Amino acid sequence: MSKQPESGQKPGHESQADSSRRQFLKASLAAGVGAAGLMGLVPAGVRQAAYAAGSDAPEKPAVRIGFIPLTDCASVVIASEMGFDKKYGLKITPSKEASWAAVRDKLVNAELDAAHVLYGLIYGVQLGIGGPKKDMAILMNLNHNGQAITLSNKLRERGVTDGATLKKLISAEKREYTFAHTFPTGTHAMWIYYWLAAHGINPFTDVKTITVPPPQMVANMRVGNMDGFCVGEPWNARAIHDKIGFTAVTTQDIWKDHPEKVLGTRLEFVQKYPNTARAMTAAILEASKYIDTMVNRPKVSQIIAQKSYVNTEAGVIEGRMKGEYDNGIGRKWKDANYMKFYNGGKVNFPYLSDGMWFLTQHRRWGLLKQDPDYLAVAKQVNQIEIYKQAAAMAKVPLPASPMRSTTLVDGVAWNGANPKAYAAGFKI
Repeated sequence: MSKQPESGQKPGHESQADSSRRQFLKASLAAGVGAAGLMGLVPAGVRQAAYAAGSDAPEKPAVRIGFIPLTDCASVVIASEMGFDKKYGLKITPSKEASWAAVRDKLVNAELDAAHVLYGLIYGVQLGIGGPKKDMAILMNLNHNGQAITLSNKLRERGVTDGATLKKLISAEKREYTFAHTFPTGTHAMWIYYWLAAHGINPFTDVKTITVPPPQMVANMRVGNMDGFCVGEPWNARAIHDKIGFTAVTTQDIWKDHPEKVLGTRLEFVQKYPNTARAMTAAILEASKYIDTMVNRPKVSQIIAQKSYVNTEAGVIEGRMKGEYDNGIGRKWKDANYMKFYNGGKVNFPYLSDGMWFLTQHRRWGLLKQDPDYLAVAKQVNQIEIYKQAAAMAKVPLPASPMRSTTLVDGVAWNGANPKAYAAGFKI
C-alpha cells in the first residue's frame, strides 16, 4: 500500500518524520541489522497496530491535550512550544482546564484527545470510582517528585512544624481540622492520606478532607478554609511567597521518585489512533529530555509561567524546578530529588507496579469495596508496548522490568508482589 503524505506535506516531498525514519533504517541496515531483524525488535502487537494502513504517520495529525496550571504540565507545553511535536508529524495544542473533574469529563467525552493528568484519576475512571467508568490508557509517566504538603501559618502559631507536632495538636485541641487535596482518587489525595496516617492521624475520622482545584489552593488557605493542602508546584512555593503557609513535607520525602502525572487518554483512542498515540508519546519524551537539561529550566519556567499556562511569576516556579527549597520557616536546602521529567528515561516508563500501588491505596481507603485483579488492571491501562515503540523513536532506554520497588516514609516496603496483603496490612 502506498504511503499517504503527512499533514502539510506536498506529494513527492519527504517530511521530517519520514526523513528521520529513513535515516534510522539506513543506519540500522548499515550496522548489519536486516529488515526482518529490525522488525523483530518490535513486539508483534505493536507492529500490527503502529503501522496502521501501511503507514506509521499519525492517523490524527492534530491533537488537543488538556492540562492543569501546574509546574508538571511543562512537558506537554514544551512539546508544543519548542516544536518537538513537528518532528513526529504532529501538532499538539495544549488546552488549559479549570479542574481535574473537568479534565476527567472532557477525556471521557472525547473533548480532549489526551491530558496531563493525575495517575490515580485514570485508574479511578477505569474502575468506575470517582466518576464514570470507562476503559482508559496511560501512555507514559510525565514526572517524578515535586509536590508538597503545605500547612497554614495558623497551625504554626500553635506549634506545628511537621507531622509529629500536627498529631500532638490534633490530639490535644479538639476541633474540625480541614485538609484539601485535588481529586478523590488522585495522587495528592493519596499523598496526604498516607502522610497523615504515617503520623497516626486517620484522614477520614480525625480530620475532614475536601477537594479544591490546584490554582485555588492558596486563595482558600488565605481566607481560612483549610489547615493544610497537598498540591503540585508552584502552589506550595506560592503559599510561602504570599506568607500564608509553610512546607511541612515534600512528596519526594514521602516516596523518593514517586509517580505523579501521566499522559492519559481513552483506550479506544489508542486502538483507533495507535500511530498518533505513539507520536504523542515520542514528542513528549523529547520535551522531557529538554526540560531535564538543567540549563534549560529557567527558560522552561519563563514559558510555563505565562498567563496561558500556569499564570504566576517565573521566579515562583524556577526555584523548586532547580531543586532550591525553602520551607518558609527557616530551613533552606538543595534537594537532589527535585521534580524530574526524564532522568535518563527512568521517569517515563509506565511501570505496572506504580499503577498497582494506587489501586492498593484506593482499596485501603475504601474507595474500592473489594480487591481488584491488581496486575491485570495495570496491564490493561498502562500501554507498555506503545511506550516501547515511542521510546525507540526518541532513543530512550528501557528498564529491565515493568516492576519497581521502594520503601515509603513509614518504613513499609512496596514491590508489587502481593498487593492484596499490602493494601490490608496498614495500621490505619
